[in-house]
Amino acid sequence: QLQASGGGLVQVGGSLRLSCAVSGRTFSSYVMGWFRRSPGKEREFVACISWSGTSTYYADSVRGRFTISRDNAKKTIYLQMNTLKPEDTAVYYCAAAWGLGLKVTDSDYNSWGQGTQVTVSS
Repeated sequence: QLQASGGGLVQVGGSLRLSCAVSGRTFSSYVMGWFRRSPGKEREFVACISWSGTSTYYADSVRGRFTISRDNAKKTIYLQMNTLKPEDTAVYYCAAAWGLGLKVTDSDYNSWGQGTQVTVSS
């Protein structure tokens, strides 16, 4: 089970950190990812991180502004979001995927959190 938190209302240029707590004993075996869905749009990939935390991958739209990380001891992943823009407004979802290799397609993920709303005001 995945529980996302940390969303909220922030002004343009501000920062937020999202967290996703994972229950279960095999957290360290999962590739973890963040996706988002903006109003009227399809869910899109944001970032992912390998089970060890040594490899990450980002969507072009967030690269250089967002940082994904994980703490396997706490069974938690994070998404540090800096220099936020109005187009970052969305519901953000964390997800877990079995298997090796970074994954950018939502169909590759097996479990999903409930989502947390991020609103960036101008």
